[in-house]
Amino acid sequence: MSIVVKRIYEPAASQDGYRILVDRLWPRGIKKEKAGIDTWLKEVAPSTELRNWFHGGEGSFTDFKKRYLTELKHNPALDALKTLVHEHKKVTLLYAAKDEEHNHALILRDLLK
Repeated sequence: MSIVVKRIYEPAASQDGYRILVDRLWPRGIKKEKAGIDTWLKEVAPSTELRNWFHGGEGSFTDFKKRYLTELKHNPALDALKTLVHEHKKVTLLYAAKDEEHNHALILRDLLK
């Protein structure tokens, strides 16, 4: 099993495997026909409140990660994501955030491994 994280704005590639969009909002400028996603699992994304709190600059990434992991403990969508990961040899988690080092898709990848 392999889990990769990639920005949705990067071109889809055959080596991506099963592509899962893990953002709550549809990414700007991306047409659904050209997105190349297999599943949009928006329910696994951080809550709107947590996303706004973090992007508003109110907390550190460490604080965001703690709060997001707490949300995930009570989120049935995490089980759906785990099932998809186990059903496919290679999975790519897609996200739209500009920050490639501090985003929820990385937290999901680390949690799933």
